[in-house]
Amino acid sequence: MLDPRLRLTLVTDGAGDVVRMAEVVAAALAAGCRCVQVREPAWTARQVMRACEAIRTLVDDVEGLLLVNDRIEVAACGVAHGAQVGYRSSPPAAARSVLGASLLLGASVHDRAQLQEAAEAGCSFAVLAPVWETASKPDAVTLGVAEAAQLTREATLPVVWLGGVTADRLRAVRSVDRPAGVAVVGAVMGAADPGAATRGLLDALDG
Repeated sequence: MLDPRLRLTLVTDGAGDVVRMAEVVAAALAAGCRCVQVREPAWTARQVMRACEAIRTLVDDVEGLLLVNDRIEVAACGVAHGAQVGYRSSPPAAARSVLGASLLLGASVHDRAQLQEAAEAGCSFAVLAPVWETASKPDAVTLGVAEAAQLTREATLPVVWLGGVTADRLRAVRSVDRPAGVAVVGAVMGAADPGAATRGLLDALDG
């Protein structure tokens, strides 16, 4: 079963600005988000660790979750509650052996075979992407709602959707097709009012 705090995950946008990151994270958490993933691919492991240390108190104050993208060694040091691995990372099975059983482990997946690999490796959840067109990866082939919903139904572990998630798109998806959670980058990180954007997404998920 997916941790309910993963219902809405805020993923940082790689801008490399810790002060801005903390401001957006604080606004999102105040609005009801309960999971933050630090995704800063240009940073060293030490920089990611320092960012986690900077926002960990904010996350802990609301009993939320803090995840790191790719850097399983950072999560293993105890500054985060888990990690998410993708094509640049160690394979899911290797990541699980490093993190042990107590930390959360997500895997970025794009098809049925990768979903199966994540399940067999003991991942806590899978992040399926991209479901919709997304500005961060304009050339990526999207799954579309129908295919994403089919893969989600077939999966043997909880699935989170990523890629072009907006409140309007969530409202248009029938409840039976919805994943266990969604993850967003630009919908909150790029919003003029991150708190209001977060509330809009949560309202759409409730609806």
